[in-house]
Amino acid sequence: MKDLFLAARRLQRFFDRQGWRSCIIGGLAVQRWGEPRFTRDVDVTLLTGLGHEEKYVDAILRRYAPRIDGAREFALQHRVMLLQDRNATGIDVALGGIPFEERVIERSSAFEFYPGIVLRTCSAEDLIVMKAFAGRELDWGDVRSIIARQSDGLNWRQIRSELRPLCELKGAPEILTHLEKMRREIQR
Repeated sequence: MKDLFLAARRLQRFFDRQGWRSCIIGGLAVQRWGEPRFTRDVDVTLLTGLGHEEKYVDAILRRYAPRIDGAREFALQHRVMLLQDRNATGIDVALGGIPFEERVIERSSAFEFYPGIVLRTCSAEDLIVMKAFAGRELDWGDVRSIIARQSDGLNWRQIRSELRPLCELKGAPEILTHLEKMRREIQR
């Protein structure tokens, strides 16, 4: 598991040296905010904006090995890079360009996972938004663990205001309903 954190730190340092803004999301962020669980890759959002992705993608591919053929085209079309660290750890880089993703990075903060391994992770609230929006069974389990662990410390107004427009865009208002039901069940 420590190899995962080392790979994340190498990636974060690379991005920082480029002057790029990023933060850890996904399973590693769950380690901070929810119940720790096994995860096998590093998920990160890199703020690229819209229309400038090529310079980021090309620089990253000079440094990291892709996990798929046609990685450059895939990244530009799907806004995600599927990479591999030198220790064979999988890395998924989401190319952030919408205002929500910019706010996620602005609200991120440093956390020391191991002595000397400090990573910027998204906030607990933003992680709930991303996990609820993704809506897979594993994601809902993560949401449940974050709510249970963070309890009354969560900013529910922020969660609702960020999640609502994403649900409208997806045409899935039931996500908010499910989240509120889960919150009531856990916080009784």
